[in-house]
Amino acid sequence: MDGLQSVIMFPALFVLIFLGIPVAFSLIIVGAIFSYLALGANAGFQMHGALATVASNFTLAAIPLFIFMGALLERSKIATNLLNALGSILGSLPGGLAVAVVVICAIFAASSGVVGAVEIMIGIMAVPSLLKARYKNDLICGTICAGGSLGTIIPPSIIPIIYATSADLSVGDLFAGILLPGLIMTGLFIIYIITRCTLRPQDGPPITLAESTITTRGQRFWLLVTALLPPVVLIVLVLGSIFAGIASPTEAAAVGAFGVLALTILYRQLTFDLLVDAGMQTVSITAMTLLIVVGGTLFSSAFLMNGGSTVVRIVIDSLDLGISGTMLSFIVVIFVLGFVLDWIAILLIMIPIFNPFIIQSNIDPIWFAVLVCVVLQTSYLSPPMAPSIFYLQTIVPPEIKLADMYRGVVPFVLLQFVTLLIVYLVPGIATYMPTILFRI
Repeated sequence: MDGLQSVIMFPALFVLIFLGIPVAFSLIIVGAIFSYLALGANAGFQMHGALATVASNFTLAAIPLFIFMGALLERSKIATNLLNALGSILGSLPGGLAVAVVVICAIFAASSGVVGAVEIMIGIMAVPSLLKARYKNDLICGTICAGGSLGTIIPPSIIPIIYATSADLSVGDLFAGILLPGLIMTGLFIIYIITRCTLRPQDGPPITLAESTITTRGQRFWLLVTALLPPVVLIVLVLGSIFAGIASPTEAAAVGAFGVLALTILYRQLTFDLLVDAGMQTVSITAMTLLIVVGGTLFSSAFLMNGGSTVVRIVIDSLDLGISGTMLSFIVVIFVLGFVLDWIAILLIMIPIFNPFIIQSNIDPIWFAVLVCVVLQTSYLSPPMAPSIFYLQTIVPPEIKLADMYRGVVPFVLLQFVTLLIVYLVPGIATYMPTILFRI
C-alpha cells in the first residue's frame, strides 16, 4: 500500500500541472496530501521541517545575490561595450559576430550564473546587430539560445547550488566539475558557427572593413582591454575566491553583487529606479525559486516516506540494467522530465531518489552531477518545450518566426549531446578540476 501511494504521487503531480496550477503549488499540494497519508496529524511537523530546512540553508542565500548581479548586469553598459569590442575584432571572421555573442554569453554566465537574464540581456543587444549584418534568422536564434543556456553549465550557476544542497555535495567541487565541460561546450558552439559560415558564407557574412567603426589595431586593443576588464574582475572576484577556498559561494556572490553595483556606479547607470527594478526582479525570481525548493523538498520527503525508495529499488532490480544502464536510465528520466517540469523541481524530486543508488554503486557523485547539469541544459534548449525559446520569443522582432527558433537550436542541442558523451566517456573531464582546487 505504501509503495502504491508513492507511485500515485507522480501522476497526481502532473495532473495538477496540466490543470494550470503552478509547479511550486502543485508540489506543495501533492506533498502535503501524501505526507498526511503517511504521518496523519504529524504531517504538519514534516511540512514545517521542509520550510525550516530551506529557510536556514546558508548556501541557498547565494541565489538572490546572483540574481541581483544578473539584474544589474542587464542594465549596465558592460555587455554593450564588450559586444562592440568583440564584434569589431571577430566580425571579420566567417560568423564572427555570432562567435562574439557566444563568447560574451560565456563570460556573463561566469559573472552572474542566471540563465534567463544572460539570454535576454545579450539577445536585446545582439539581435539587431546580427540582423543588420545579414545573418540567417535560424543562426541568430540558435546562437542566442545556446549562448544563453551556458549559464547552466558554466560556474557560478544556480543549478549546482541546488544540486549540491540536495545531494550533500560541496558547491565548490561541483562548480569546479562543470568548468571544463562548459568550456568544451562553448568551444563546440564556436567551431560549429565558424564551420557553417565558412561553408555557407551567406548564413553569417563577415563584417567588411568599411562596415567597421574601429579600424586601427590600437583602437581595437584599447576597446578590448577596457571592455574585458570589468567582467574579468567579476569572474576573478566570484570564481577565484571560491576556487581558492577564500570564500563560500554565498560570500563570493555577495562580493560579486557589490562588484556589479560598483561597476554600475562607475558607468553612471545607477539610479533609484534601477535599484528598485533590480530589487523587485530579485525578490520575484528568488521567491519563485525558493517556493519551488520548499515544494520539491516536501514532495521528495513524502515520496520517500510512502515507500518510494523501496519502489525505486524494486524497479532497478527488475530491469537488471547494471550500474551503467541504470545510471543512463536516470539521465534519460531527467531529460524527459525537463519537457514538463522546472529544473529546480526535477533536482529536488529526483536527486533524493537517485542519490542512494549513486552512493551504493560507488559512482563518482561529482561526475554524475555534471552529467545531470549537462542534461538539464540540453532539456532547457530542446523542443518542443524549450524554455530558452520562450525567453527569446519575448524580445525578437516579428520577422523572426517560431520556426526559425526551433530550427536554429537543433544543431546546438546535438552539440550538447556530444558534450554529454565526451563527459560520460572521459569522467576525468568532470572530476579532475575538483582534485586540484582547494575544497570549501
